[in-house]
Amino acid sequence: MKASAGDYRTCRRLLRSGSKSFFAASLLLPPPVRTEASAVYAYCRLADHAIDLSDEPEAELLLLEAQLERVYGGRPDGPVERAFARTALAHGIPRAIPKALLEGFRWDVEGRPYEDLADLLAYCARVGSTVGVMMTLLMGRDDSETIAGACDLGMAMQLTNVARDVGEDARRGRVYIPRAWLQGTEMDVESSIAAPRSLPYVTRAVKKILEAADGLYSRAWPTIELLPARCRPAIRAAALIYADIGREIRAAGHDSVSRRAYTSRVRKGILMARAMSPFDRRPPVPETATSESISVYAEQAREQSRFLVKAVPDSVEQRRGAGLP
Repeated sequence: MKASAGDYRTCRRLLRSGSKSFFAASLLLPPPVRTEASAVYAYCRLADHAIDLSDEPEAELLLLEAQLERVYGGRPDGPVERAFARTALAHGIPRAIPKALLEGFRWDVEGRPYEDLADLLAYCARVGSTVGVMMTLLMGRDDSETIAGACDLGMAMQLTNVARDVGEDARRGRVYIPRAWLQGTEMDVESSIAAPRSLPYVTRAVKKILEAADGLYSRAWPTIELLPARCRPAIRAAALIYADIGREIRAAGHDSVSRRAYTSRVRKGILMARAMSPFDRRPPVPETATSESISVYAEQAREQSRFLVKAVPDSVEQRRGAGLP
């Protein structure tokens, strides 16, 4: 599969402009991995934007599904498709992984309700863990333990995004707070969309989402050591920077309706230095996180990401059976 240096430069520009946190962490990756990570990011980002910015998201989703067929059918079109197709082929990314990502986008298009935490984790597995799996394969790891850790970390990051974007999502007609958490309150999904406000019920839900994320950051943190040594600082940095968004949300009283939490450039620099330090291996969770809550959330998450973990060895066996590397 051919992809030019220009194709990858296009992907890198999209990464630089699209995600300050992911871009900052990617600077710590070895150059070859950094280049291919930009292709994965650009593919995911463009697909996400195609759904979010379209007046006809259902039609856009059909185009994305056709695009995935071109990518895996050896007929990519355009710089991002070519770069992603080349990267997916070179590193044996199973079609099931980006297909699961598109399934998560379909849930957005359909306005799928999330009844409980398990439902929310299932969504986060599709739009968060999938990225973690693809990144891990770029780094040359395909064993189940490392892939499972990547699923945990990707899910933790997506939960952080959900906690950060409650108000923004509601204004776009999306509510990810589990409905079960709103039962017995005077708030319902429809009113939260019509007039998003930072009510006690919302702040309590944001707190619970961040607690679930903490459990997954804690579970994923030791598995970063299973990655190649040169890749570990970048993934530590990504975990630290995203988890720090949770710290900002807590500092604002769990209000993510009237404000949007972010990590400053200076703070990112401090966290990146910590990620590179051989002396500081503290996990990116608050001291209030308990081992009991961490275990409960982590086990629920593993159940929802199991299909992604299984997809990788199945794909490896298929490639070997076909005589592919």
